[in-house]
Amino acid sequence: MILNELLNKIVPLDTESMRNAQIRLDSLTKPLGSLGKLEDIVVKLSGINCSSAPKVDNKAIVVMCADNGVVEEGVSSCPKSVTASVTCNFTRGITALNVFSRLTQSKVVVVDIGVDADIQNDAIVSRKIRKGTWNMVKGAAMTEEEAIKGIMTGIEIVKDLKEEGVNLLGTGEMGIGNTSTSSAITAVFTGEPVERLVGVGSGLSKAAYINKIEVIKRAIEINKPDANNPIDVLAKVGGFDIAGLTGCFLGAAIYRIPIVIDGFISAAAALTAIRINPKAREYMFTSHGSAEPGAEIVMKAINMEPMLNLNMRVGEGTGAALGFQIIDAAMAAYTQMGTFADAQIEQYVPQE
Repeated sequence: MILNELLNKIVPLDTESMRNAQIRLDSLTKPLGSLGKLEDIVVKLSGINCSSAPKVDNKAIVVMCADNGVVEEGVSSCPKSVTASVTCNFTRGITALNVFSRLTQSKVVVVDIGVDADIQNDAIVSRKIRKGTWNMVKGAAMTEEEAIKGIMTGIEIVKDLKEEGVNLLGTGEMGIGNTSTSSAITAVFTGEPVERLVGVGSGLSKAAYINKIEVIKRAIEINKPDANNPIDVLAKVGGFDIAGLTGCFLGAAIYRIPIVIDGFISAAAALTAIRINPKAREYMFTSHGSAEPGAEIVMKAINMEPMLNLNMRVGEGTGAALGFQIIDAAMAAYTQMGTFADAQIEQYVPQE
């Protein structure tokens, strides 16, 4: 299988480059380790780039857009048509993601991987697998072949962006009903009760919220996804957007590009990618801690912490865009601060 051949290309980070980056960080005019997680970011970027002078000056956020058949069950307060509307609005530059991406001069790559509409827009990358998944309460959301096709779509898009010179990726999504699919995936992989994962999404009433929990439980019970088979989980209770993002995370590891997790849906895809190949985790960076209840559980499952906590739950890739600014700050300190030698200060080395 082509996917397995690609996954075999994922290797650990370059330790020598990381060591050299840490040596330079320790030479800067500051107490050792005083930039905290910003230093960790630089060291990790160096390991990904195989260079102690990593570059993150060509950024792109990949937004996977798709509809979900489970919307038929009343799990969202928004109509399904919103998916197509917002997908098109990304190309108009008027969404929250567009505003934030402009701050870091980041390219927004909008991908129709499964929107239930005939979209004619040259600014949108058309990779439609099908017009939305099937209703996961009535059976599997997609076939295993479609799940693999979704993953391969993400990998191929990352490959294309790498060839264009992109050196920092972010992830985003648009798909009404995708907090339900993300909750189902997370519940299967972590064993956590659905009640702990589900939020009000786009503003559900109490009755609709209770219904959403029951719908997700039924979908898991009916499909019985195998937690030890990530592609089975993705196919049975996932979405095309999550499949595409899973491929983006795997592709970033295959082609050695740092990639930033957005919110809950993106994190569920990151968890899926890690279950497919654990080494993919080394190429991921977090952004914000989504206000969706399941987000904290996913972060714990992938053993990572968010950079920011802003009570956001917009999705789209907004958190990833803000995460870019933290990464830029880390790199600015690394490349622009003077060393102790530059400042003619004797470097203090703590005694054992």
